[in-house]
Amino acid sequence: PPYDPTMMLKLLFYAYSTGVTSSREMERRCGLDVAFRWLTANTAPDYRSISRFRRRHLAALDDLFLQVLVLCSEAGLVKLGRVALDGTKLRASASRHKAMSYGRLGPRIEQLEAEVAAILAEAEAVDRAEDEEFGEDKRGDEVPTELACRESRLVKLRAAKEAIEAEAREKAAKKAADEATAAGDDDTGIAEAAESAADRATPEGRTQRNFTDPEARMMKTVDGFHYAYNAQAVVDEHSQVVVAANVTDQAGDVQQLFPMIDAATANLADAGIEAVPNMFLADAGYCSQDNLEQISDAKVNALIATGRIRRNERVPDTPRGPIPKDATRHERMARKLRTKVGRADYARRKVIVEPVFGQMKVRQHAGHLRLRGIAGAQGEWTLHVICHNLRKLANAANPAPATAT
Repeated sequence: PPYDPTMMLKLLFYAYSTGVTSSREMERRCGLDVAFRWLTANTAPDYRSISRFRRRHLAALDDLFLQVLVLCSEAGLVKLGRVALDGTKLRASASRHKAMSYGRLGPRIEQLEAEVAAILAEAEAVDRAEDEEFGEDKRGDEVPTELACRESRLVKLRAAKEAIEAEAREKAAKKAADEATAAGDDDTGIAEAAESAADRATPEGRTQRNFTDPEARMMKTVDGFHYAYNAQAVVDEHSQVVVAANVTDQAGDVQQLFPMIDAATANLADAGIEAVPNMFLADAGYCSQDNLEQISDAKVNALIATGRIRRNERVPDTPRGPIPKDATRHERMARKLRTKVGRADYARRKVIVEPVFGQMKVRQHAGHLRLRGIAGAQGEWTLHVICHNLRKLANAANPAPATAT
């Protein structure tokens, strides 16, 4: 009989909450660790069953995230005064050595095509010789191992090359469309500019694609450049409960501001939480002229850093007098951040969201993903966030005793 889904879910939640993310290690713990044995009722599921269950039910995690968010709200952990959003890089399950740059893809494809053609020609010559010697009773549809290997590799290389070219066309089209929009062109002019730019687009020779996880992207992490995903989170100030989480393959955060604000708003509504954030805090990675204009137009109360400040650098005092009428959105936000209230509010950002990433990466080993593809990364990040919120819920229900002073 199949394993009880509730039991399997308990196993995943407890394992991820304690930093056990490997299905093989979960199987081992189910035979040795009392807590794991108790949760699984001594059934000891094998690692294949655990891995398949985890992968198969990723889509159900979004609903479970909302259910846990409701529990946190009922426990009084979701207050939603100030909320902070930020992104962190999660290492993908992909090696840098299993990748190839666009500049090398073309020559390698040509080489493999030549090798495949040579193998086919040789096989055809052998078939003719065998037919002449033994007659035409051989099936003739056997595929040589070396041919199958090269053809499989060729398919992957062509797919990688096409993906890089499509990405270059998409980026060029978006850039041209933005420039045409800024220049005041009509819809027809914008579309023509985007199409023309896409047709002319050529990928950079150093652009890479990984064959282990083609959807992962090379990103800068704390320990160098690795294939990774950009995990986003919106965190409530009161108890550091995560109210929205997402994963993207874009290294920068600037495009994630409004998607995360919208996701947080939608999650709160779906969870039946009436309270709403009264201020969004974000670092300079989310700052752009377009984002600042959208915030102003949407009447969203937000503080977004307009630049990075070096350690021990003194923040300039607020200029005296009224705000100039011709001040840009960027200048207005910078001025707002330099007020006493603005400085105090923005100082809360780093103590709201950054500890959450630290807690998940240290306690839950969230920094390295097990599942591949952006859907797998999204599901696993959601699983980590659920476990983080469950830890907050458990700590609130069982507070640590006060230490004597």
